[in-house]
Amino acid sequence: MTRRHGSPADGTAGTAPAVLRDYALLADGHRGALIGPGGDVAWLCAPGWSDPAVFSSLLGGAGRFLVAPADARFVWGGHYEPGSLIWRSRWVTENGIVESREALVFPGEANRLVLLRQVRALDQPARVRVLLDPRAGFGREPVRDVSRDGDRWLARTGGLHLRLQGGGGLHRDGQGFLVGELTVPAGGRHDLVLELADQPLDRPDEPPGELWRTTEHHWGSVVPSLAGPASRDAALAYAVLRGMTRPGGGMVAAATTALPERAMAGRNYDYRYAWIRDQSFAGQAAALVGRYDLLDDAVAFLTGRVLADGYDLAPAYTVDGDPVPREQPLDGLPGYPGAGARTGNWVHGQFQLDAFGEVLMVLAAAQQHDRLDSDGRRAMQVVADAIERRWSQPDSGIWELPPRQWTHSKLTSVAGLRAAARTATARPAAHWSALADRILADAAGNGLAADGHWRRSYDDDRIDAALLLPGIRGALPAQDPRTDRTRRAVVAQLAQDGYLYRFRPDRRPLGDAEGAFLLCGFAAALAAWQAGDAVGANRWFERNRAACGPPGLYTEEYDVRQRQLRGNLPQGFVHALMLETAVTLGQVDPCR
Repeated sequence: MTRRHGSPADGTAGTAPAVLRDYALLADGHRGALIGPGGDVAWLCAPGWSDPAVFSSLLGGAGRFLVAPADARFVWGGHYEPGSLIWRSRWVTENGIVESREALVFPGEANRLVLLRQVRALDQPARVRVLLDPRAGFGREPVRDVSRDGDRWLARTGGLHLRLQGGGGLHRDGQGFLVGELTVPAGGRHDLVLELADQPLDRPDEPPGELWRTTEHHWGSVVPSLAGPASRDAALAYAVLRGMTRPGGGMVAAATTALPERAMAGRNYDYRYAWIRDQSFAGQAAALVGRYDLLDDAVAFLTGRVLADGYDLAPAYTVDGDPVPREQPLDGLPGYPGAGARTGNWVHGQFQLDAFGEVLMVLAAAQQHDRLDSDGRRAMQVVADAIERRWSQPDSGIWELPPRQWTHSKLTSVAGLRAAARTATARPAAHWSALADRILADAAGNGLAADGHWRRSYDDDRIDAALLLPGIRGALPAQDPRTDRTRRAVVAQLAQDGYLYRFRPDRRPLGDAEGAFLLCGFAAALAAWQAGDAVGANRWFERNRAACGPPGLYTEEYDVRQRQLRGNLPQGFVHALMLETAVTLGQVDPCR
């Protein structure tokens, strides 16, 4: 398909948002950038994940950074270099093939980012259009204090300091900060190095080649070499989780805000924060892979939050451990088509019981691998005490709904307590096992439907795909008939075309109210595997693994009818469950 994102001559190229499946992610642990098929860095928050965006054309903001063929007509492609978030945009023009190699220097720094863009002309000389117009504050802050020294530009935007190397062929223009055309000879390369920091950029320029070598080396050192039929996708999932996790802990749920799960439905949330549940899923997946840096980061973050907040553990925090700000609109931005722009999240102040159970499972996994220190063991006791104190209270559950007695939350607490008991000394193990039995008895007395499957809540007979997870996690023995009946009911009522929906919110057909949930599809694969259905498990896995765009990234929801991604991109916990499923099913061999 020919892509023409505006005319290169008038500077509007790249302004129209692409469908979500076409965006690639660059990330360095401290922030993430999305690059569209037209060569536009459409999203980048600086200096950190939840700070205001400096490039925000994804939501209709003014800031942008375009590198694209100067030819009016071209077709787009691209791929990640193996085991990394180094992306190669590739355009076939009428006059040859042009590539742009893209990366955030990795590992990143908390207060300074370095964005690398290396234009490559393959078989013919290449002309590329460049437009750099950073606008801090979601597009509100124009560039100021501009100076030039040879091919280096210095400037400021908002509270950020800016430096660009390789911009000798660019000039000031009313369309933006810098514009121009670069001509690269056949077989040649041209590097653009953009730095943004919240303090003066006093250190000397670093050669682009050295920055590239640093980035390549560190990606090679942190992403495991995996084998198996799904190894390429699994390695990318691991790289996504690594890139979205701040060193020392704190993984954002997604890199973006306000991307709609359903057009015009008001379901567009800010996911640039660290959810306790998502962090736990990532930690469990990392433990299975056999590389423990992500597990250690998850344990460090969760332990810190538990010891700080105890019984009042929040569902989500910033990656630095601060409270999530309350939801508010982003005035002045039109937003992604189908949704208004907003920041903050309504999860602020919620109680989610299942998150306590998920934390216990991660801490127990760390203990099994001899990676839990005294603080972690103390956190395990605090979490178990919190469950004992609060398990009978209504909570908002995994789907963050109005408080009820959600069966999944009770059973996840049971799974967490049982996992913790298996790693504890005799006295706490006995106490936690007895508590798990008490909660399970309550759930059995109130959370079973008439035909013997688990129901959504104590006052709601409907089925819920989240109820697959406690069985997978060991809340009950694998052969327990309630687990099998629940799996069969979930598939019978919520499956469509190889995908799985969370629950049926009303009488409308599946897909009319919301998209399929990829997390649930991978959970269905794990549940089928546990039930001994290897063929069914791999069918679920392959179907849901394919629910991505050319870069291979997953969102939370998938529109089955339109085959489109929905929601914020990329969604970390989907990549975690994909990775866990790949290892469990033998599609990927774990590290040894």
